[in-house]
Amino acid sequence: MNTLSIMPLGVVGIWQLVIIAFIVLLIFGGNKIPELMRGLGKGVKEFKAGMDEVEKELNKKSDSEDPKKETKVLEPDKIEKTK
Repeated sequence: MNTLSIMPLGVVGIWQLVIIAFIVLLIFGGNKIPELMRGLGKGVKEFKAGMDEVEKELNKKSDSEDPKKETKVLEPDKIEKTK
């Protein structure tokens, strides 16, 4: 039986992650990595803020379209009697 058919190709072990981290450290250097992570954090924060804004707009739009909130209640003394 072929070992490639047993083991999935997408499995990444701890040693592969260590090698990838070492290569990233060599390419970018120790000073650039914190800057990259800071930029990534800011991007994620802005994305979440945008998603919250879109969600608020959708909720506001659905609240204004709610027929129960737009229904006017007439008081009995203001209703005209028809005969």
